[in-house]
Amino acid sequence: MAVTLEQARRVGYTCLKALLRFAFMVANNLVAIPSYILYLIMLQPLRILDSKSFWYIEGVLFKWLLAMVASWGWWAGYTVVEWGDDVKAVSEDEAMVLVNHQATGDVCTLMMCLQDKGTVVRQMMWLMDHIFKYTNFGIVSLIHGDFFIRQGRTHRDQQLVLLKDHLEKYYRSRNRKWIVLFPEGGFLRKRRETSQAFAKKNNLPFLKHVTLPRVGATQVILKTLVAPQENGTPSGGDTVRKESKSRGLQWVIDITIAYPKPEPIDIQTWILGYRQPTVTHVHYRIFPVKDVPAEPEALTNWLYQRFIEKEDLLTHFYETGAFPPPQGQTKAISREMTLSNLWLVAIQSFAFLSGGMWYCLFQYLYHCLF
Repeated sequence: MAVTLEQARRVGYTCLKALLRFAFMVANNLVAIPSYILYLIMLQPLRILDSKSFWYIEGVLFKWLLAMVASWGWWAGYTVVEWGDDVKAVSEDEAMVLVNHQATGDVCTLMMCLQDKGTVVRQMMWLMDHIFKYTNFGIVSLIHGDFFIRQGRTHRDQQLVLLKDHLEKYYRSRNRKWIVLFPEGGFLRKRRETSQAFAKKNNLPFLKHVTLPRVGATQVILKTLVAPQENGTPSGGDTVRKESKSRGLQWVIDITIAYPKPEPIDIQTWILGYRQPTVTHVHYRIFPVKDVPAEPEALTNWLYQRFIEKEDLLTHFYETGAFPPPQGQTKAISREMTLSNLWLVAIQSFAFLSGGMWYCLFQYLYHCLF
């Protein structure tokens, strides 16, 4: 079939836009990431004198870096609508965050939708596949204290020991609050067939939109971070404020990400912006950690139940275009997540000005020395 002039123009415009966006992203990385590293090198004396202030500043810079990533999608029209519990109510408490995993864009979506949740982004720790250590953002995550986990049965026991040591060493010493993990252990398209075979063998539900989660990392996090006595319920502001003073992990936040059709957004789309503006839907549910069983078998069943519920949520969403209302209610209320364009421009400008400052400084030092 012949290509019309209008179609050729549309393709040309999309390609040009993708090229310009990619060039901007490369430039953004070339100034923002080295600036983050250099600022922290300069602040090493503060780390010795006042570690708390150092990690506060590092967290702010880390949040700005994640906001820059969020801006790439936001300016391409990849927005978020939120459903379920209001997680802002527990943003100052320690929480473990469980997320379903469909594509690389899931991480970008979280970077976007958590930006307006108080101090969460600057005080969060990520658990991610070790391959991300070798990406452009890997060095930032290493400095921030995220944990890179190797997948596979041969590495499993060793990785859980390393995770426990990592949490004990870095989680509270750097004043972390939320820890984010993807319990499925990989993308849906890669794990679905294996998960369904395991479910059939063990008389478990047949899942299409999620896979059965792995329990090891969740169990280690709960054992390491939960204080001996926990209590709490997310409803009621006074209750939440009172219990935020309790030491230890207080909540489990179950996040379900849904894409229209379903067609997940990957990192390439997020960067190049060649897909039409898309609304991603994010559903939150908060559980007090006291309601999460500690025994391995009971915890496994509890975690399986969360992903069975995710399956039901996603099935309902793909059939109706909306998540179902909470139990006891007749209508589900959605909330549009927004970012300030002025704020995004401000932090992008700061990154490029910082890059220019460091360049001039090194040029000056070079001429002084040579």
